[in-house]
Amino acid sequence: MTLLVAAVIVHDKAANRVVLLQRSDQAKFAQGRWDLPVGKSEPGEPITETAVRELREETGLIVKPESLRVAHIIHGAWGVEAPNGFLTIVFATHEWSGEPENREPSKHAQVSWIDTDAIPEALVETTANALHGYLRDGPEVTLHGWGE
Repeated sequence: MTLLVAAVIVHDKAANRVVLLQRSDQAKFAQGRWDLPVGKSEPGEPITETAVRELREETGLIVKPESLRVAHIIHGAWGVEAPNGFLTIVFATHEWSGEPENREPSKHAQVSWIDTDAIPEALVETTANALHGYLRDGPEVTLHGWGE
């Protein structure tokens, strides 16, 4: 079964910045690399609720499901926790409450606002494609691991 995943780009257009997290050295994959707030959908959970829940659990930021817009879709043939593939819906929002903080220090080294002109090179590849595509109005679908 394909794993369903949600990621969120919290985009502060006025300050030209986005929220990113850096995975800890103990993370299940991509240790030390930067990523969007992202997580697996629970059984019976709408994908927008997954996005809202994961963002809150990882960063403390609160967003309303209706503020989310689909920014990108990543279809991976396989993943660390998804031997049968994964489908990540990447949402973007410009509306949130709170300030980002590291709510899961066992999984993440830090959670920060990052200037969109200074996105770290050490970004998870699929996330990098989605984020850069969103920021430049590029392709909205990334295929990963399909021999493309």
